[in-house]
Amino acid sequence: MDFMSIGSSEILMILLVAVLVVGPNRIVGIGRSLGKIMRAIKKTSFDLTSAVTKELELEDKNKQDSTKTGKQG
Repeated sequence: MDFMSIGSSEILMILLVAVLVVGPNRIVGIGRSLGKIMRAIKKTSFDLTSAVTKELELEDKNKQDSTKTGKQG
C-alpha cells in the first residue's frame, strides 16, 4: 500500500501518534470532520472546474460565431 509515497508503516505510525495525542474517543469525530472537509473541497473543486469549462466553451462558441459572421459580411 503506497499512499502519496508514504508506506504502510509510516501511516500506521502517524495513526498511532494521533491516537496518543488526541485520544481514542475523539479520533472518530476528527475522522468524520476530515471526511466532510475533503468532500466539501472535492465538490467545490468540481463546481469550479465545471464553471470554468462552461465559460471556455461559451467563449469558444462566441469566437466561432463571430468568425463565421465576419466572413459572410
